[in-house]
This record gives sequence, C-alpha cells and structure tokens, in this order.
Amino acid sequence: MNFKTIEDVEIREDQFECSANYVPLSPITFLERAATVYGDDKISIIYGDHVRFSWRQTHQRCLKLASSLVNFGISHGDIVTALAPNIPALYELHFGAPMAGAILSALNTNLDVTTLALLLEQLQSCKIIFVYYQFIDSALRAFEIMSQRKCKPPLIVLITDYYDQKQSFLAKDKPPKNTLNYNDFLAMGEPDFETLRPSNDFDPISVNFTSGSTGTPKGVVYSHRGAYLNSLAVIARFDMKPMSVFLWTVDMFRCNGWCFTWAMAALGGTNVCIRNVSATDIFDAIHLHKVTHLCGAPTLLAMNAADASSYDQRPLPHRVKVTVAGVLPPFQIINKVAIELGFDVCIGYGMTETMGPAILRPWKPDSDDEHTKFNYYYDEKGLPDFMMQQEVDVKDPKTMKSSPHDGKTIGEIMFKGNTVMLGYHKNSQATEEAFRGGWYRTGDLGVCEHNGSITLKDRAKDMIYSKGEGISTLEIETVLLSHPMILNVAVVGRYDDRLLKSSLYAVVRLKDGYSASVEDIIKFCEQNLATHMVPKYVVFGDLPVNSTGKVQKFLIRENIKNSKVAINEL
Repeated sequence: MNFKTIEDVEIREDQFECSANYVPLSPITFLERAATVYGDDKISIIYGDHVRFSWRQTHQRCLKLASSLVNFGISHGDIVTALAPNIPALYELHFGAPMAGAILSALNTNLDVTTLALLLEQLQSCKIIFVYYQFIDSALRAFEIMSQRKCKPPLIVLITDYYDQKQSFLAKDKPPKNTLNYNDFLAMGEPDFETLRPSNDFDPISVNFTSGSTGTPKGVVYSHRGAYLNSLAVIARFDMKPMSVFLWTVDMFRCNGWCFTWAMAALGGTNVCIRNVSATDIFDAIHLHKVTHLCGAPTLLAMNAADASSYDQRPLPHRVKVTVAGVLPPFQIINKVAIELGFDVCIGYGMTETMGPAILRPWKPDSDDEHTKFNYYYDEKGLPDFMMQQEVDVKDPKTMKSSPHDGKTIGEIMFKGNTVMLGYHKNSQATEEAFRGGWYRTGDLGVCEHNGSITLKDRAKDMIYSKGEGISTLEIETVLLSHPMILNVAVVGRYDDRLLKSSLYAVVRLKDGYSASVEDIIKFCEQNLATHMVPKYVVFGDLPVNSTGKVQKFLIRENIKNSKVAINEL
C-alpha cells in the first residue's frame, strides 16, 4: 500500500495529508469489517438448499479468489469480466476482483453474441472471463467473432452448477480447451492473501455497460470512492436495517446490482440468490428467508400482479419493500402490488451513470396515478437526502441556468456529485459531452415543480416539437397504455415535408387475443388527449427492443424514414 510521506505533500501552514489522515475509500473494506464483526454468527449468502456462507467464509473465499487472480497474472488496472446470473460466484467477484487490484465488468447475460464480442473487444485489457455454464455457448460464439477480427479472447473460468448440486456442464459435456473450473481456481488461492488496496480512491473499481437503448452500449466506469459512498447511501435511501435480508431480483450486472453487492456487506445483512425470478420464487423466499427488500425492473411488479393469483398466496408475514426503476407499468398494476399483495412499493429514477436509482420515493396508492408516476422527489418537502452525495437539477442545456419551479418550463435533468461515474471507458469524446458545463447531462427532459420535485417529460431525443410546442411521447404512451387492449406502445415523430411539421406515429402491440382498428385507437386518443397530441398514424406490430427489453425508438424512426410506402411496413 503506497502512502504519501510528509515530504511528498504540500504543507499548508499546519495542515497536510499523510497516511495518518488519509486512507483511500473502497467498498472492499466492508467485507473485511463484516468478517471481523459478524464472523460465523451471521449468514452472508443463501443459495438454493445447500449453500449457506457466513461472512467469515465469504471473506475467505474472496481472499482466495483475489490470490488466484494475482497468481494468474492479473495486475493493477486489468479488467476481469463475468457472464453469469445472480449466483454466489458473481457476488464473490465483486470483492475478489478489486481485492486483486483489478476492475470488474459484469456483462449482461441477455446480450446477443455479436454485441458480446463487441463489448469484450472494448475491454482490451481483459485477460480472463468467468462464465456460468449455461452461457458457455454464447461466450464461445463471441470468441469466434473476436478471432475473425484478430482479437485475442480471454481465458475462461467455468462456473458449474456446483451450488445446486445438479449435473454440471463438466459432467455432461467436454469443456473447451484451456478452461479452468471456478472451484479449482478458488482452491489455488491463499487464504492469507494480503488485499491490494487502491492507492487512490478515484481508481476504477468496475465497468458497467449501458443498455444501448439509443445505440451501442457504452462502458460506464465507477471509482472505488463513488462505489463506497453510494453503497452507504443505498442503506439510508432504501431504509435498510442491520437485520435486512435482500432478495437478488435486480441483476448484479446492472450498476453492480445498484451497489447492493457492497451495501449488504457494509450492513452485515443476508443475500438471498435465486437462479430464476418468478412470483412463486419471490413469495417462497419471503416466507422462508424473511426477505425484507427486493429491487429491479418494473417487470417485477407486472409479474407479481399477474402470477400471484395462480400462486397459493399467504399473507406477507411482514412488511416487504420492493423498489423498481425504469418504464413503469400502468398505475393499476402498481396499486395491485401495493394494496392487494401488501408490498411497500417505491419508484426510483436514475441511470447507469449515477450508479442506479439516485432518487427514490414511496408509491402512494391513494393519490398516485398515471401522471404522478413520472414525478420524483427526495422527501415530502422536495429536499435532498443527507446521504445522497449528489445534487440534481433541471437546467437549460444551453445557458445552464436552473429552470424555475413553475411545473412547465422544460429543461434537462442533470446530476453532480461523488456518486456520478468517472466517465465512459475509452470514449473521452462521449465523456466530455456528458460532463459539459460541469454537470452530468442525463439526456432526459423534465420540469421542476413548485415543491422542488422533478417530473420527467421525455428523453431529449424522443421529444417531439411541432409548431414550436414540445410534445411528450411519454404522456401519449401513458394514455395509450390505459387502453384495455394495448400491451405495449411506442410513439415517435417524423418531420412531414408536405405539412411542414412533425407528425406523430404510434406503434402498437395489442394483447394476445384482442383486436382493434386504427380508427379505434385514434378515437381513443382524441377522447383522452389534446388535439396536437393525437397520433396521425397508427401501426400494429412488435416493437424492436434491446437485450434489456427497452424499446429502441431510433430503429422505429429509421424504419419510418426509410419507408417509401405505408407505415404498415414497419
């Protein structure tokens, strides 16, 4: 560990920085503390019927993992990648990799092989990848693409189904050449390995890729400092207690599991990993393991609301907080989860660049509806949480002046603070643009309400302007989603050379077994929307989505632009 000496620092009168008063912040210290304070007295991880690790055991396993990585040749600044679901091995990598001085990049398991190959090529210093056996075919196919481009693929460490005590990949197939087994790799490590701490808390700890909803995914770099502070903020933000039990329904590859990977160690709580997420698995875990918190995409709410009726549901034994962030389902579904199922529902706003949800608020079934679900605030008075470590504002993107609190002046939502990303991996141009003006520009448009809360209006790229007036596609989509026959919808605009204005296009996917005409949809819009917000064109069909399920509106716009005839060709 390299500390500055007194001779190395600038003395400012009687103040100076040295090893006595400066230790780089890093969330890896949370695990060391948990192992010391809780030892074998508290369970750190539960997985299936056979795996129970204490905090001491988890610490020992992570030390051995870090030792093996160093013995393999991993050094400071190298990238360690993983292609795995929410299993104990991926949790251990969140500590083992940075304890070896490396940077962890957990990859989306839903990626197509072409995109997977592209991301691995971006991570040029990646020497090793940990792959869950169910994704080995995808990894090998991506390697073939990389080899064709003269890129050297990383070494594979195969994670078998050891934890479930089921037949593993190694037991039924011949593994690829030069492949190591995760448990064998772990066994090669030394339990007394000395953790390689960062020399500076601005050193990178992880690279998380964006969803790529507007194009190619970008690698978002987190610092040890940011991860440390955000992990502590998560505990306060999500109202977590020392006895909290966290059910892993949010992917660990998303913002390092919204930093819950590290927060749970800081808290000394219990992680419950489940391989498949379903309403039955969720309710079983709540009753069996006394789960207190779960988080994830809004599909969690829809899944629980739809599947819980077929599950022999017992009343929840205690209050359970479920937090979602993303495109919310119709408010009736949220209310069902809150009222009929008895969950404490919270909604959040954030993105990969802010380490996940940066603003959280409770859902209020008695007052929230389709319009208020886009409103976010820190607390009842619109004041920031003392643990936020961030500022958020709505600003004019050109003048950088704050928008007035009038609920109507549209500006860009921006963040500033210790828990904003370091930048985009090997993309300085995108980083400079994102930080232009000294704030992180989200690309989201919103208004600031009289109480200081923020109401999201649209993505800047999706906002439609007609005759100088801004039209929110989110508001139109919200109305359309309230139609009883519509499952999903996307609204985009296209400039009409003949009419000299932008025309609205709605791409609609109907629920299975239902039918509706273009006239039906337009009439519904006319009854529920202002005249200038009624779509001019409606087409029925599937919506293009990326690997995370987000609608790729840029593809819809391209299809419309390239279409010579009817919109029905989309």
